[in-house]
Amino acid sequence: MEFYDSIDAVPAGFGPSAVTIGKFDGVHVGHRAVIGLLEEAAEARGLIPTVVTFDRHPLSVLRPESTPTPLVSNRQKRELLERAGVAATLMLAFDDELRSLTPEEFVDRVLVAALHASIVFVGDDFRFGVRGSGTVDTLRALSAERGFEVVSIDDVRPGGGRRASSTWIRELLDAGRVREAGALLGREPAVRGVVVHGEQRGRELGFPTANLERTSEGFVPADGVYAARVLIEGTVYPAAVSVGNNPTFEGVPEKQVEAHLLDVSLDLYGAEMTVLFVDWIRGNLRFDGLESLIEQIGDDVETCRRILAADVNA
Repeated sequence: MEFYDSIDAVPAGFGPSAVTIGKFDGVHVGHRAVIGLLEEAAEARGLIPTVVTFDRHPLSVLRPESTPTPLVSNRQKRELLERAGVAATLMLAFDDELRSLTPEEFVDRVLVAALHASIVFVGDDFRFGVRGSGTVDTLRALSAERGFEVVSIDDVRPGGGRRASSTWIRELLDAGRVREAGALLGREPAVRGVVVHGEQRGRELGFPTANLERTSEGFVPADGVYAARVLIEGTVYPAAVSVGNNPTFEGVPEKQVEAHLLDVSLDLYGAEMTVLFVDWIRGNLRFDGLESLIEQIGDDVETCRRILAADVNA
């Protein structure tokens, strides 16, 4: 996939292209349905399937206090778009310069001059230009003058119900419902980061863990214990994962992600690890003593083992 981080980075003569525009946070099933339509049109017309997206949520500039936590980092988004088959991505910095463009300036600079768009796919609620003044109707009017086609896309509604959205996925993850979130994402929810040294409590209890750094990529789900898989240097391992501050002990930081790999012992310090959340096991509990804690962890490991085995064989 070709990747451009600014309008100026797009090479002269790029295109002609089929384009879709959006935040693409999570690159979920709704996004991938749009990408599928984009790729079909591009193949039929000999165009380059191209995504225009942004390096941050627009609310981070417009109303920072209302900005939702992103489902994926920009690096993860780029990888997911490439995996979805997108040929080119233009990731624009959503800064004061971009937000001040009029709808006409956005179309002329991005869609016409840079990408030479032949067809543009957008949702019914698409807004663009300064203060969101441009609508789908605005885009259609501008496209008629500039020689490209606009296609309005229907929402994806799994089972005919609620629209697939990043907001819905965040709600599910905040409730620990990672399996349902995974169905909307079309993959397991993932958090990625470098393994760092912890307090060594898991090792002392007989269940050593790999602790992710606090600045990990991806949306960390609700506190609790999960059946999961971890990806390390191309190899996937089954794991039991704890998220939270472990209320049995004092001084543990909030939203710590600890993975206990099943049936394998590895030195992972400094390695990059991706945690793939499969299913919720239980919420965090405070135990009166180490014996009851160790017994519960043992039960959790066996529960994870059963869930992961059934998931693989399903």
